[in-house]
Amino acid sequence: MNTEDFVVGLDIGTSKICALVGEEVGDGEINIRGVGITSSKGLRKGMVVNLESTVDSIGRAVEEAERKAGVEITKVYAGIAGGHIRGMESRGVVAVPGSEVQKRDVDRAVDAAKAVALPIDREVIHVLPQEFIVDEHGEIKDPVGMPANRLEVAVHIVTGAVASAQNIISCVNRTGFEVEDIILQPLASARAVLTEDEKNLGVILIDIGGGTTDIIVVSRGAFRHTQILALGGDHVTNDLAVGLHVSTSRAEELKKTRGCALRRLVSEECVVPPKGVRNGISRRLLCEIIEMRMDETLTLAYQEVEKTGLSPFLGAGVVLTGGASLLSGIEQMAESIFDMPVRIGKPERGVSGLEKVGTSPIYATAVGLVQHGFERAQGRKIRFAGRNLFAKVARRMTEWFMEFS
Repeated sequence: MNTEDFVVGLDIGTSKICALVGEEVGDGEINIRGVGITSSKGLRKGMVVNLESTVDSIGRAVEEAERKAGVEITKVYAGIAGGHIRGMESRGVVAVPGSEVQKRDVDRAVDAAKAVALPIDREVIHVLPQEFIVDEHGEIKDPVGMPANRLEVAVHIVTGAVASAQNIISCVNRTGFEVEDIILQPLASARAVLTEDEKNLGVILIDIGGGTTDIIVVSRGAFRHTQILALGGDHVTNDLAVGLHVSTSRAEELKKTRGCALRRLVSEECVVPPKGVRNGISRRLLCEIIEMRMDETLTLAYQEVEKTGLSPFLGAGVVLTGGASLLSGIEQMAESIFDMPVRIGKPERGVSGLEKVGTSPIYATAVGLVQHGFERAQGRKIRFAGRNLFAKVARRMTEWFMEFS
């Protein structure tokens, strides 16, 4: 079997690590051949804190996906996330020496926009063009070929800690696999669950993972804001463990099987059967604890979006994805907080094969990574070595997201 026909997306999260093996079956549709999921050991808030534990978790997830797919895996498309991610706006202006805008003029404008001062331990990882302005005419997506004297570009820049990307690449390499590319995880999720209409109308993507909640604001087809909150589903689990006096594993089980984000949707008389506690647990109390933490998380997300001033231009509302979006009542809570329509984002468009992948938001990031891999030109490889390791990764990510936007 030719391994070039397959792409592996590796979602490295705080609570789980998910590897998906996909093959392209025509017309842009992807068939998922294998999936491997393991609990994530060694990450905190999206960042590697224990190298050996992370290596072990990645290895088990990829090997499981490899076994189920029946294909040998040599390289992966890995995701990056965590509280170290920052977003900022920038502009670049260049004179156009010829009579028409050329591709090199666009490149020069983008280079000028990303020439921002950063601390030595941070690096530009994505440059997402929002619009080009040719002379005084704005909101242009592709200025190549237009007559111009002056070209300006507005971009959204995403920066990250150099060490975090190096740690991810090091962990994958130590499992015996090669990192073909590295992508910001919430942007991969956006690729998998957002429609073109939603991106043009304006939409908020909220990816609620185990250790972080990632927020992306898209308007007029371009990324406008990126924010990572250091809150996620694991905080709900910890609250339950403390509040109900149960183990963390039992708290996680209760959250998944009996949890609800709105306590008013649960009967007062409903009691969770005893398991490790003498008289059982009031489901109303269980959901009250969940509600308090989820209300805090979504309220903080709402406040971040309000700071952008883009709320009046987000006609498509809110799309929730990630593991915590499976909580019953989460849509109603988000609708109340944002006063917008809300839906759960599942990676179901153009995905076939294993049915559970396309119907669950927990696979959104991994599916987006696989889709990204197939959108890249086949056979183009990057070798990660030497002092410019992160810069090489950054160039690949910048190039892809200029195409994606």
